Amino acid sequence: MGTGDASPSETRDETMPLLPFKEEQGVMGYSIHEFNGASFSGAVFNLSTTIVGAGIMALPDSIKMLGIVPGILMIILVAFLTEASIDMLLRCSHEGEVTSYGRLMGNNFGKWGRIALQASVVINNLGIMIVYMIIIGDVLSGTSTTGVHNPGVLEGWFGSHWWNSRPVVLLAATLFVLAPLVSFKKLDSLKYTSAVSVALAVVFVVITAGIAIVRLIQGTAEVPKLFPKIDEISSIWELFTAVPVLVTAYICHYNVHSIDNELEDRTQTKPIVQTSLALCSTVYVATGLFAYLLFGEGTLSDVLANFDSNLRIPFSDVFNDMVRVSYVVHVMLVFPIVFFALRLNLDGLLFPTSGHISLDDRRFTIISVSLLAVIYLAANFIPSIWDAFQVTGATAAVLIGFIFPAMIILRDSYGVATKRDKVLAITMIVLAVFSNSVALYTDAVNIIYRKAEV
Repeated sequence: MGTGDASPSETRDETMPLLPFKEEQGVMGYSIHEFNGASFSGAVFNLSTTIVGAGIMALPDSIKMLGIVPGILMIILVAFLTEASIDMLLRCSHEGEVTSYGRLMGNNFGKWGRIALQASVVINNLGIMIVYMIIIGDVLSGTSTTGVHNPGVLEGWFGSHWWNSRPVVLLAATLFVLAPLVSFKKLDSLKYTSAVSVALAVVFVVITAGIAIVRLIQGTAEVPKLFPKIDEISSIWELFTAVPVLVTAYICHYNVHSIDNELEDRTQTKPIVQTSLALCSTVYVATGLFAYLLFGEGTLSDVLANFDSNLRIPFSDVFNDMVRVSYVVHVMLVFPIVFFALRLNLDGLLFPTSGHISLDDRRFTIISVSLLAVIYLAANFIPSIWDAFQVTGATAAVLIGFIFPAMIILRDSYGVATKRDKVLAITMIVLAVFSNSVALYTDAVNIIYRKAEV
């Protein structure tokens, strides 16, 4: 089902790969012989890169809140639920010969179902993109949002200059790193940068694990708690706030169809998803466990901020810089993967009856440049947006990852749902709505409480 020849009356297939597969000879010079399908490893790296983003830095705090045993079990449970929800989407899509998440929602719930999905992806991914840009600015140029200036890596190395100020550093990163990466029109083109990104996440885990083990041997590490400490009812409610963080850490559903469509053999999609989730779960468990062992009850909500202090080992400053720089490069390489789905779904919202965006250089360029400009400006002028995007991101992520797939399997337009599928779908909706409602309430209370203190 190519989208380049879609009629204006059709709902455009907004989440297909940016490079169509059907005969496009003579259109922008592409032919069917130019791309013969993505590789298994390339698809695994791209999906893993979609999963492992900024959420990895919040996992240690989740382990601190839940305790080691429940925390690790929750990471594994959410991985299994994520695999189940993706399997629901793919079985329905393959049975109905549907090539995108948006078209699947449209086929099941009409125009507004498609729009709801596209809007959720845009909200979720735009928030993630801005957070990524803020992280790049904070690490390289420093931040003063708390009232105390925390110097960035470049300032620490070279001192404070105009060229390592936040606006200049972010502009340079946007023009010379991010803009070239987001200009690719198919995900498989990013398989090598995705492989490097995954490798950098592993580097972060290895460094953190190494330091934690050294501290344990030295006897300078705190004794971690295996289970949460519950003093009162409010402590129980606080535990639920860790759930949306774990859910958000696994959201990759918006890129699954794009990866599925680029495979020559679509039966590989399920093992690709399982391999990616196993890889990311291993990284998540190791990150959460060793970072919590390293920093104990002093673990911050963004553990990267912990690597701005004395680690109480030789060459502490060197290891701090290695962790921060490797993570910034990781974020830069994750950026185009998440941007891919953001651009495609925004185009679907703005131009639902137009041809595929890959066949219109002008539209492709305008949307890409506009999004980069919005993200750049937001990261410069609205640096304290963690709470706002925790709310919008968690809400949109839960819809994308669990509620929409569950609704599709309950509607069962293609007759693929088993009784087990429907029970699991209802369970996912109940868990998602409950945990997300608690998170929204807790975030709102925390924001109001902080404002009252000012």
